[in-house]
Amino acid sequence: MFYQMYELNHAAMAPMRAYADAMRLTFRNPVNPISHTPYGRAVAAGFELFERTTRRYGKPEFGLDTTKLNSGPVSVHEKVVWSRPFCDLIHFERTLPSNHRPDPKILIVAPMSGHYATLLRGTVEALLPKAEVYITDWTDARMVPVTEGRFDLDDYIDYVVSMLHALGPDTHVMAVCQPSVPVLAAVALMEENGDRFAPSTMTLMGGPIDTRKNPTGVNELAQTKPLEWFEDNVIMQVPWPLPGFTRQVYPGFLQLSGFMTMNLDRHMIAQKDFYLHLVKNDGDSAERHRDFYDEYLAVMDLTAEFYLQTVDTVFIKHSLPKGEMMHRGQRVDTSKIRNVALLTIEGENDDISGLGQTEAAQTICTNIPDDMRHHYVQPKVGHYGVFNGSRYRAEIAPRILDFIRSHGKANRAGKSRPKLVKSSKAG
Repeated sequence: MFYQMYELNHAAMAPMRAYADAMRLTFRNPVNPISHTPYGRAVAAGFELFERTTRRYGKPEFGLDTTKLNSGPVSVHEKVVWSRPFCDLIHFERTLPSNHRPDPKILIVAPMSGHYATLLRGTVEALLPKAEVYITDWTDARMVPVTEGRFDLDDYIDYVVSMLHALGPDTHVMAVCQPSVPVLAAVALMEENGDRFAPSTMTLMGGPIDTRKNPTGVNELAQTKPLEWFEDNVIMQVPWPLPGFTRQVYPGFLQLSGFMTMNLDRHMIAQKDFYLHLVKNDGDSAERHRDFYDEYLAVMDLTAEFYLQTVDTVFIKHSLPKGEMMHRGQRVDTSKIRNVALLTIEGENDDISGLGQTEAAQTICTNIPDDMRHHYVQPKVGHYGVFNGSRYRAEIAPRILDFIRSHGKANRAGKSRPKLVKSSKAG
């Protein structure tokens, strides 16, 4: 009943939020002389803080309407090019000049870990001038009727394979955080099955390939609790009248509370600073706070079967690095990857996927030639700095684009096929 109580509490607070918002507008109205005083700004700031603390944040927009090419700015339009009940594939379609040379196709697989794909807005924005960018837009599980069926880790892998088929040959796949495991598994299966739509390159960023290396607080929680504990304590039923009524899910608000608790002092200080910025009439700083938390606090539910299978496979059993991961009865053998170039990227201060967890992909993909693999650690960034922010734009994104261009199939023409070697089971 916890989810139902959460929804009931949110509904009960609606009149108070409406009142707080009305009072905020009253005390910020320039016609009101009190709005020009420190007292008026303090009252308005208090009401805004209350309203923002108690609201539900909806799915944000990407808002990427333009990008800048060498020839100048061009418009960008979002277009759904592939769709399933639990995901849409969005193409950021650029209005290109007729003489523009083809750019590489990049499939960004966004994490299905509580936040919406818009969390990667900065990731997309930095790549748009030099690439045709596609991104997975995962659907909030509570909005998917139970008649659409289940969605688990095996389905996730199938979705990735299907999207690569839809995009065609010489696509470059890029996994940010959680999808590193299913993307690596999908590529291994495609290579083993001789799939001609296997990507040209695979970029894994801050992903939990082997969480035994430098385990973080997230990893240690999974190790200290049996799978049954997660099933009993964090799996809930979507309440009426939502479209996904009766679907078993891991609610987004629980996931968010876990993230917030990890850095609670930082978030408390941020709220205090936001209040002070409003009182001091520091509009720019306050707006940056709104932009960040409008994104950070917008969360989605995950299907119970996907969440539990991921916890069991990735964080408890470490099935992929041990060579024991299965997909619909077929073992995922990463040594079968021979023709897909591999780039792994980590953040020096990552407190979610510790150093070495993503690099582990380099160890278990034994048959990728040395000249088709690279590992990079970005100094002075945490988990989110791996795929967003100034260092991502200045140092990481250019490396990704250079790697993709170097290992596109057109640039690999004439290279000999790497020889397959027998490898021992990774442990």
